[in-house]
Amino acid sequence: MKIDVVMPKMGESLNEGTIIAWLKAVGDVVKKDEIIYEITTDKVDTEIPSPADGVLVEIKVGEQETVDVDTVVAIIETDSSEAVIVEEKSVSSIKKQETSDSKEVRKASVVSNIKKEKAISNKFFSPLVMNIANKENISFDELEQITGTGSNGRVSKRDILNYIANREISSTQSKPKETSIVTNTEDEIIPMDTTRKRIMEHMINSRDTSVHVTSVTEVDMSKLYNFLKLNKKRFLEEEKVKFTYMTFISHAVINAIKEFPLINSQIDGDKIIIKKNVNLGIAVAVEPNGLIVPNIKHAENLSARGLAQEIASLGNKARNKGLKPDDVKDGTFSITNYGVFGLQFGTPIINQPEVAIIGVGSVDKKPVVVEVDGMDTIAIKPMMYLTISHDHRLIDGMLGGKFLNSVKERLEKFDLSNI
Repeated sequence: MKIDVVMPKMGESLNEGTIIAWLKAVGDVVKKDEIIYEITTDKVDTEIPSPADGVLVEIKVGEQETVDVDTVVAIIETDSSEAVIVEEKSVSSIKKQETSDSKEVRKASVVSNIKKEKAISNKFFSPLVMNIANKENISFDELEQITGTGSNGRVSKRDILNYIANREISSTQSKPKETSIVTNTEDEIIPMDTTRKRIMEHMINSRDTSVHVTSVTEVDMSKLYNFLKLNKKRFLEEEKVKFTYMTFISHAVINAIKEFPLINSQIDGDKIIIKKNVNLGIAVAVEPNGLIVPNIKHAENLSARGLAQEIASLGNKARNKGLKPDDVKDGTFSITNYGVFGLQFGTPIINQPEVAIIGVGSVDKKPVVVEVDGMDTIAIKPMMYLTISHDHRLIDGMLGGKFLNSVKERLEKFDLSNI
């Protein structure tokens, strides 16, 4: 009995695959679940097992060829006695096809060239990547310099498209930009100060480096609202400690980082550096139009009370130009609070070289549906939007969502017994 071996569907959005290599040749005996060939797609590289015991009698799709899913790529014969006859017919038919079909001859030539290049460079490039490189006039030497994120360092479609995008940005930035700005006597022209220039460069760098993705959730701040209403003034008068929502948000973020440490990481080329210490950056607006992010070193070791003291201290230093260079470097995660300006939510830009940032909105009373004794009712509650922007190169939506929900739950169920 003949059994078809087909190109598998590796995901809902993937409709084709490329055969990287055949691990078995025509005439080889194969066992069920034994790996017989490798494929690559835009998202994954994987090994494909044999669907049955038998003999591989025909290979219909060669190495480096791309076909649609469910295409028959090979045939396995469960009766090995017929293997030699079928193999001879298969080889003969393949030769006739290559002779009569000039398109297939050209394809074989391309495959041959790719194999030669592979032999020289010891790197594999799929036909899809090679086609993109050809269209974009990327030389083979240039292609070899691209860092691959696929299996065994292979260059994926995403890698080459990112390379092309960054190359275009670099090319654009190197060219003088024409301006159409027209001024008149009523306009005021103000020289850009050093701080604003630095902020501008930092934001452009972040935009061009990180793949920003933003998610938002809403937090019930009732527990913390009531606590601050009763105790904020007393703490300030008796202990000189200024408790704010940021105190509890920082504490919740730090403990969520302990649960999901990859959020506290940095990307160095093709390496991931997971920072063991949390140097928590708190964005501070500085008049007239500046922004600076001092950070609390080793924030993971501080209690809520200790965080309150550090946040107040750094804020005062920032506004009074008392920060030292060490106060604004080596941050690992940042929080920005646009809620102090009455804004509900925003999409913050990641503070490089970090991979995520939390944005805090204003705490506003609003009608919320709650359940009381099994019945839905409307209550007035102090609610707050919490936003996370994360670098999708490293932090996927699942991790970003889990982290944000962890912060939300910690705020809503904050343990106030040790404050």
